[in-house]
Amino acid sequence: MRRRNFMSTAAVGAAATGAASTLAAPAIAQDRTEWTMVAPWPKNAPGVGVNAQRVADRITEMSDGRLTVTLYGAGELVPPFESFDAVQSGNADLLHATPYYWVGKARALNYFTTIPFGLTATELPAWLYFGGGQALWDEVYAEFGVKGFYAGSSGLQAGGWFRNEINTLDDLQGLKIRIAGLGGEVLRRLGAAVTLLPPGEIFAAMQSGAVDAAEWVGPWNDLAFGLYRVASYYYLPAFHEPGPGLEVVVNQESLAALPNDLQKIVQYAVSSVANETLADFTYHNIVSLDPLIEEHGVEIRQFSDEIVQELGRVTAEVMEEEAAADELTGRVHAAYMDFLQKAAAYSARMEQVGLSQRSAVL
Repeated sequence: MRRRNFMSTAAVGAAATGAASTLAAPAIAQDRTEWTMVAPWPKNAPGVGVNAQRVADRITEMSDGRLTVTLYGAGELVPPFESFDAVQSGNADLLHATPYYWVGKARALNYFTTIPFGLTATELPAWLYFGGGQALWDEVYAEFGVKGFYAGSSGLQAGGWFRNEINTLDDLQGLKIRIAGLGGEVLRRLGAAVTLLPPGEIFAAMQSGAVDAAEWVGPWNDLAFGLYRVASYYYLPAFHEPGPGLEVVVNQESLAALPNDLQKIVQYAVSSVANETLADFTYHNIVSLDPLIEEHGVEIRQFSDEIVQELGRVTAEVMEEEAAADELTGRVHAAYMDFLQKAAAYSARMEQVGLSQRSAVL
């Protein structure tokens, strides 16, 4: 592990002047540990990079410097999509990312980020913390010698930026789009040419014409990344990311080497930042949308009912295949979908009605 232990030293001496002498109190030796954190996004990227830094700072602060975490953004230490390998191998101690970036290792990881038309930003942690989701997540990551902690959410994301309007299903044919997660597989089956680029490469790909459309996060991030400069049509909301989860993944050997109190500090530091992360995204998305429209002339669109219905039909096919991929993914799928059905029924009677009533009076 990239970890160094430092023993504090003390000089204990006696000095006598005349009839008086003074002895220095002995210092207490204390281990100090340095951890390396990596991430697939730029260090100062709104929301994701900022909250990765918050995790590093929070652990350092809560431990009073006994555990110091240094963050390296995308490409600073390892390439963006090699962050997981760095932690698994022990070349880094922890990462800040999102689980579906690593589905090449375990398909079940989609469920701990998001699935199309799936759990929202408040429902996902409810399932993880109280519905058995964390135990399943631990089981998935145990094979790789790492431990995952829920690190918050961006909330409901945007559907993406498009050079041309998407009015019918035919408009998806041959569309070159950057999109992450199972939403990409859904669009691929509907005729789109799907690619996954690291966040820092999205703008250049849109500008060069390498892609015709791209989804990133939402108004806050998309404004900061300047995506309004390369596409005029902004589709809201995302069908594929209703409340994606972020994560902090820790190398199990690094974690086990810590004393119990520092292990708890890692857990609780991540948990505290998770709450701030959703609040951070919520506030800044709210205040970033109007500037996109009023200052930059962005045109807001929604996918038609016909397109949404077809996205839903193909999503069901994709999810059936995911469930059948392997035994563990099948168990994760069953648990996730069971809670999703309950959450959907509850929100239909509560959140949806409440938001509709608010819209009617404001």
